Amino acid sequence: MSKLARLDELLEQYYQLKYHTQPEILSRLQDVQAWQKARMQRTHQQHFSEKNNQLMAEYFLNRLYGGSDFDALAEQIARLMKYAHKAEKIIPENAIKTGTSGVELAILAVQLDEQVAIQLLKDYPAHTALTDEMMRLTYLKLDQGEARLKQLALLDQLGVSLDKYMRSFVVYTAFKMCKSAANKYHFQVMYEFMQDGFQAMKPLKSAEKFVTDFTAIERGIIDKVHSGDPLPFQ
Repeated sequence: MSKLARLDELLEQYYQLKYHTQPEILSRLQDVQAWQKARMQRTHQQHFSEKNNQLMAEYFLNRLYGGSDFDALAEQIARLMKYAHKAEKIIPENAIKTGTSGVELAILAVQLDEQVAIQLLKDYPAHTALTDEMMRLTYLKLDQGEARLKQLALLDQLGVSLDKYMRSFVVYTAFKMCKSAANKYHFQVMYEFMQDGFQAMKPLKSAEKFVTDFTAIERGIIDKVHSGDPLPFQ
């Protein structure tokens, strides 16, 4: 089986999302993502503002979570699948696995937030400004606790993989050697997605620690939501 087969499966899931063909869901999804980003920035302000964490925090919020250019990235991944045999000879296996984990996380975040967006459209007028209470009630109604915990577990695994594989001089050298090919065959968005990840890691002593500090707080919020705390986001 191709090492890139999992990416193909993820793309199929991504293109089945309803927001691609239903503008009202897309609009509400964007509202949900904006609320989520603002909430995460507020919740993790101290963690994200530390000098060595700033680039990774930005990567988290703008690349791994609901990035505006993810459609373009998905299109380039789809094209890459046509050249899977050649790509696997160039891209180190551990880089493929780690990159796939990042894509899986990004898609899972969109899947979960689309569910929230659809439920909000059922329960409230389409242009109602989102509030913490609306989101709390919607999370409870959808009972996403286990799915959100899975999301955090995948994120923890990604943190370990980033430290284990992506700090390798050999991997980074091989990655840089792909730049001319990426430009030639119009895979710039994909290359930049990975390049930004490498750059975000440089100031960190440990990507794993950055991630686990983040996920520990997020697990606490999930627990508060599902244990009935009326103010879980504060």
